[in-house]
Amino acid sequence: MISGLRVALTLLVALAAAELCVWLHTPIPWMLGPLIITALGSMAGMPTRSSGWLRNAGQWVIGVALGLYFTPEVSALVISLWWAIVLAIGWALLLGALFGQWLHRQHAADFGHLSPRALRATTYFSSAIGGASEMTLLSERHGARTDLVAAAHSVRLLCVVIAVPFGMQWAQHRWGLHVDASLLPGPRVAQWPGLLWLALVTALGAGVMVAIKRTNPWFMGPLLASMALTLSGVEWSAVPNDLSNAAQLVIGVSLGVRFRREFVHTAPQWLLSAAGGTFVMTAVSLGFGWLMAWLTGLHPATLILGTAPGGIAEMAITAKVLQLGVPVVTAFQVCRLVAVLLMVGPLFKWVIAQDKTA
Repeated sequence: MISGLRVALTLLVALAAAELCVWLHTPIPWMLGPLIITALGSMAGMPTRSSGWLRNAGQWVIGVALGLYFTPEVSALVISLWWAIVLAIGWALLLGALFGQWLHRQHAADFGHLSPRALRATTYFSSAIGGASEMTLLSERHGARTDLVAAAHSVRLLCVVIAVPFGMQWAQHRWGLHVDASLLPGPRVAQWPGLLWLALVTALGAGVMVAIKRTNPWFMGPLLASMALTLSGVEWSAVPNDLSNAAQLVIGVSLGVRFRREFVHTAPQWLLSAAGGTFVMTAVSLGFGWLMAWLTGLHPATLILGTAPGGIAEMAITAKVLQLGVPVVTAFQVCRLVAVLLMVGPLFKWVIAQDKTA
């Protein structure tokens, strides 16, 4: 009862923050407002709380909405960019490795109480550009300090989710980022009972991913199911804007509640390093995105979002709200996440084998 009340009060405050951001014309207001107010409240010691069910529902809605962009024509474009996606994966692995090496040198003396292997695992998994929860679980298997790993990824997500949308909005006002009509979703209108059939099929996709224990099942399952329908020419319904906004709100809350009061006291220098490193990675990724845009002929904004060191849902939501090549951004981010999850474990074993101190 008390837990449900805390969730309800958190959502009410988050809704007020979202409405304020809409009034202020901030980018992605329905996610940024709830994220910032919830993070501030959590760090101040307020009893904020997020519902796991609502977070899953939010990921489900966003996954469905993104899948509707993958029309046959758009999917052909994405497939033709396979070489660019491979380059982006290599870039993400290299960037994470360099950041991890810097973290290791910067904080080796601070965490001298850790074994060499545990220290290497902590800095390595903290710097990998991948899912925060997945990297924390992987780091635990290798003896890392999971609190530091989780903190580093939380800071990374917060910095990127705030900085990138504001940067994109500024670029829109400064130069104008025109919508590419060929990259808009298939169905444009929400209608009944098509929305019901869409919900049922994508829920089945989520259920399958949960059953086989895949990563991020409530996002990936609906995304793949929605993609399959759109590719097949099935256009039952669009996702209502109000439902998409509500999904962004609960996702923002789920990110914000990570920042508890004790978070601020978790090795402040470590948090500063994570934040500083994130801004550097974001800046150099900006240059890489421009290079990829030149190589592919696509708009720089699309490739910048596709290669930014943020999360899939957050970068795809930014692309969706600002209409900046959603399917390309989603494809780049999804492929990168899958590759990183598959490769960081084996690569860590190689790193340890080369590291004489561990």
